[in-house]
Amino acid sequence: MSLRTLWLIFAQTSTIALGVLFVIATLRPEWLPIRTGGSGAPVRIAFSEAPRAPEDGAPPPASSTTSYSVAVRRALPSVVHIFTSREVKTSRSPFFDDPVFRQFFGDALQGIPKRATGLGSGVIVSPAGYVFINNHVVEGMDDIDVASNDGKKFRARVVGFDPETDLAVLKLDADNLPAITLGNLAQVQVGDVVLAIGNPFGVGQTVTMGIVSALGRSGLGITTYENLVQTDAAINRGNSGGALVNASGQLIGINTAILSPSGGSLGIGFAVPVSTAREVMEQIIATGSVTRGFIGVEARELTPDLVESMKLDSEAGVEIAGLVPEGPAVRAGAKVGDILLTIEGKPIANPHKMLETVAKLHPGDTVLMQVRRGPREIDLRLTVGTRPKPVRPR
Repeated sequence: MSLRTLWLIFAQTSTIALGVLFVIATLRPEWLPIRTGGSGAPVRIAFSEAPRAPEDGAPPPASSTTSYSVAVRRALPSVVHIFTSREVKTSRSPFFDDPVFRQFFGDALQGIPKRATGLGSGVIVSPAGYVFINNHVVEGMDDIDVASNDGKKFRARVVGFDPETDLAVLKLDADNLPAITLGNLAQVQVGDVVLAIGNPFGVGQTVTMGIVSALGRSGLGITTYENLVQTDAAINRGNSGGALVNASGQLIGINTAILSPSGGSLGIGFAVPVSTAREVMEQIIATGSVTRGFIGVEARELTPDLVESMKLDSEAGVEIAGLVPEGPAVRAGAKVGDILLTIEGKPIANPHKMLETVAKLHPGDTVLMQVRRGPREIDLRLTVGTRPKPVRPR
């Protein structure tokens, strides 16, 4: 037998053997021996499996990266449902505005008493029964009812309100209530996981999860004093006044508004930071209202175009665009067109920073305000006034 014949037999045999091996490996891999590593130990494929339950049948503890149940258990009892109502009058018919009808029936048929209702959430921040709530939830309401997560119901009264931060404080007629733990805003970072707890659309206590999308948001026109926490956790009607908590269940904000052309959650929600809420609460509990400094200045941001048109050498400061007649700044010698640089040595970078700085001044104190007027920098001393109180609508 020639070598060529032997080679052909070997090649055909090898091809057939490889084909049979491929079919077995595909259809019946269990017929093949287990492969081993270099040490001789079997090489096995690793699968991710849920840990087995303990012998007593209790479920295994959840990983902190996959469950926030502990944070929810800590915060949930402190978040309450707010139900509000007020009496309104609606016209039964446009004919009742006719002078003939008014001559015979007067105002008796001009309107029918009706109850307008509202919905929101609140956060218990003291065992004595003090509750954070958004001002727009309780503004102008006659009756305020509060229900806890365990079904208990309370009557509430408004201790005080602050429309300029959209916050109000309620007092429940109860003691030993489950108060939430206040977090530290200085430790909050963009990207932190947060949970929004509230009563959206009245469906019941609901938790949604997201992250901190941004900090210190301002210039949105939501409130006068804005230093808002932005989140993508779902916030809807009924969530207002509810808690925004961190992964430990600590309060870091009061949910207050969303940006949405449709009115539904699109992932851009805002919360009043806990630091602001705490300052407001302490003043309201102590005095029933919030007192802020006032200098009587309307500021305008210095844009590059404005800097160029005014021939300024920098964008530092804000332009004084208006002054309250006989206000503190006018009495100190400020003029429209001055560039406000600092207040008590603190740089004023934008109108929001000016509002924030002035609000923390104590009425009656004398402070130094530095302005640029033309090429000169001028120091003005003024006596801080009291910011006028907002009027609560009836």
